[in-house]
Amino acid sequence: MGFRRFLAVALLAAAGSGAFAQGYPSKPVHAIISFTPGSSTDIVGRVVMAKVAEYWGQPVIPDNRAGAGGSIGTAVVARAAPDGYTLLIDSNAHAVTPSIYATLPYDTLKDFVDIAPMALQPNVLVVASNSRFRTLMDIVKEAREKPGSINFGSAGIGSGTHLNLERFVAAAKIRVTHIPYKGTPEVITNIMSGATDCYWAPISAALSAIKGGKLRALAVSSAKRNSSLPDVPTTGEAGVSGADSPLWFGIWAPAGTPPEIVQKISADVRKAIADPGVKDKLQNLGNDTMDMSPAEFAKFVREELETYAAVIKAAGIKPQ
Repeated sequence: MGFRRFLAVALLAAAGSGAFAQGYPSKPVHAIISFTPGSSTDIVGRVVMAKVAEYWGQPVIPDNRAGAGGSIGTAVVARAAPDGYTLLIDSNAHAVTPSIYATLPYDTLKDFVDIAPMALQPNVLVVASNSRFRTLMDIVKEAREKPGSINFGSAGIGSGTHLNLERFVAAAKIRVTHIPYKGTPEVITNIMSGATDCYWAPISAALSAIKGGKLRALAVSSAKRNSSLPDVPTTGEAGVSGADSPLWFGIWAPAGTPPEIVQKISADVRKAIADPGVKDKLQNLGNDTMDMSPAEFAKFVREELETYAAVIKAAGIKPQ
């Protein structure tokens, strides 16, 4: 912990965190979003925090800092003052990157306090509308006949979409070429142009292109079909079992943020995701809301860290 941050923590403690929580927030709150505008992390975060901003009577200013599987934006929050005015909105990439990168500019467990999850959604395997691939097994068949010939995009090394790809590759026993991008919108653009073959896209980010006929959906990465795409089979139904890998999205603050502020943010986020209008927006984009206390979310995040570490090790991915 640097001197400036140590001083900020000390000042907060000396002043009494309860007093800070009572008047929080008294100015705009900055929400660092770890992926690009238009990504599922961005969409879910903006929907939820727009409602929270209404409760607070203060703007929540979104600030997209994409790259390196979400770790660039995450590092910004790790260095921020622990006063509740800089928050992190990230996906399950938060629990993946420690197993993907040999060195990170922060400690996932020590530098953050877990506040609340927001939603969970499956990915959907998409190809261009004119692609030669019409089913998931078309991809599997060609990948087995020509290992490495098919390329898959992801929203960055260590992102949830990357992990979904690795789970699919391991379950299908195939070899493909991985192309990491900065975020989902960039991958989708390259899928539609034919520059990239396939992508396990977050449903909320790909839904409009699927319904508009620009993308073809081949499978969803969940145990049951998604209500937004009821005609699209699960990976198991499409012919590959053991490839389920849904995304989830949450909110964090820098370590040292006063517990009263953490509890207030958590309570207002939970209130927001229970709001019928917010819930409908999220569900229409393929999301199921998640509701946990900070303690429950902290336990969940640690379990996910262990799960992803095991999956990545089994996939033979070496930390970069």
